[in-house]
Amino acid sequence: MTDTSSATQATASKPRPRPQVMRLTESAAQRVRELMARGEGSMVGLRVGIKNGGCAGQSYTVDYASEILPSDEVVEDKGVKILVDPKAVLFLLGTEMDFKTDKMSASFVFNNPNQTSACGCGESVQLTPARIEG
Repeated sequence: MTDTSSATQATASKPRPRPQVMRLTESAAQRVRELMARGEGSMVGLRVGIKNGGCAGQSYTVDYASEILPSDEVVEDKGVKILVDPKAVLFLLGTEMDFKTDKMSASFVFNNPNQTSACGCGESVQLTPARIEG
């Protein structure tokens, strides 16, 4: 009979790998590279977050980031860096960030599994926090 209790304890004590909060399409990564090349000063990436407001209750925010804050969730994908506001992490888990251009507009688009609804104008969304299964 072999002693499996120590192997079980070693497995149980290992921290689970953290899932990547977001991923980017190639189109979004290319747009981030373009924005970073045009950015003034020492930009380290784009900061993505969620703010309250709009007819559906929340909206996505995208801003230049000149520094990485200790609380930021850093996502590196396709050669670019996205900093996620810590208050937005649970709302953005599993999100794909894309960049779409049509005849009248060009914008980042968030394909978010945590989105439960959106307003008719497309400016705001309703999000629920992701469920973390243990």
